[in-house]
Amino acid sequence: MKEQQKKIRSPLSVISSNFSEFFDEHKSIIKESFIALFICAIGDLIAGLILGKMTFFLETFPGLLVIIPGAIGMRGNIFGSFASRLSTNLHIGILSPKFEFSEQLNYNIFSSFVLTLVLSLFLGIVAKILCILFNQPSISLMDFILISVIAGVISNMIMLPITMLVSFKSFEHGWDPDNITSPIIAAFGDLFTLPAIILSVFILTALNFNFIFKSAVLVAILIAVIVSFIYCYRLSDETHTILKQSTPVLLLCSFLGGAAGGILNSAVETLLTNPSLLTLLPLFSGESGSLISILGARLSSGLHSGLVEPFKKPKGEAVHNFAICFILAIVVFPLIGLLAEGSSYALGVVGVGFDKIIEISTLAGLILVTIMVIVVYYVSITSYNRNLDPDNIVIPISTSITDSISSLILISVSLLLLGVMI
Repeated sequence: MKEQQKKIRSPLSVISSNFSEFFDEHKSIIKESFIALFICAIGDLIAGLILGKMTFFLETFPGLLVIIPGAIGMRGNIFGSFASRLSTNLHIGILSPKFEFSEQLNYNIFSSFVLTLVLSLFLGIVAKILCILFNQPSISLMDFILISVIAGVISNMIMLPITMLVSFKSFEHGWDPDNITSPIIAAFGDLFTLPAIILSVFILTALNFNFIFKSAVLVAILIAVIVSFIYCYRLSDETHTILKQSTPVLLLCSFLGGAAGGILNSAVETLLTNPSLLTLLPLFSGESGSLISILGARLSSGLHSGLVEPFKKPKGEAVHNFAICFILAIVVFPLIGLLAEGSSYALGVVGVGFDKIIEISTLAGLILVTIMVIVVYYVSITSYNRNLDPDNIVIPISTSITDSISSLILISVSLLLLGVMI
């Protein structure tokens, strides 16, 4: 009987032992990633509070809300990719751990700045087109472009030094930038994008542009964007590769971001009328994107350094990265449920209850991560096998897909678990 009990317990003991060994081996990675994800969660909460205070601007400048999700996603995509390239270059020794300006670093800085200009211009145009298509009142195309580009330049001046500081300092202190940069940069992107948009609106209002002056400024912006893009495209092989591979991907991401907004606009009012669930939406989307970015950055560095082999079936280090992603998900998604319900409770708003919101957040998170680890892996190895740099492709595509499906999954799980209440 005892021998039978031992046989019954033996597999569990083996699993427990293997998990313990795995956790001990990757403890530092999990710790670093969790700290970064927690910082990102706080940033998403603060960004939500800022957005809540923008009612006056949204009423005065109709259609401004259309820019906000795209602008936040754009910052994360551009500077997440920038950070991923820096991390890879630090890992393989192209960049020195001690912060020093070099040709390689300068090329990356200039490319990121040019991408910001191009995507900001594109975002302003897309925002106006969306407002026309959905027959919504909006500001002029000129105002959309000016606000988007001015906000892009402002946030760019902040995000560039922050991205470099986080990447170099984390590596210098023995932390892996792949585990840290994407969530922290996403948090800063969320924090500074909204104030940058508000400041750009103030600038536009304070200068009291007339039509002729606005037209002259718009022409100057168009010339600056075209000239800087052509110059950067021809500057070096590095900048040529970054712009060639990143631009179409980032343009695609803008449309995916619009799809995410469409899902929210069509479903939130009818399905998620509870305040704590609405609070959970930006937290869930932000943390999901950051978690997937960590996986994408680690796979990218692993492919470049040879630790991850681009097999059709994931093996070895790739599977270890999947496991780390799931461990973080099991910790992070219940936590953001607590933050969402706790903030509602602190503001005196009736929520759905801590038990329900934790159940919703955790289940939706695990479904999302299960889908996205597969997507991220095959996007990574496909781009690598086709001689495309995963640093320029994986994070923008994976985070944009995550943004698009995270809202749908969270809404579906909420409807399933709170069907009676909704």
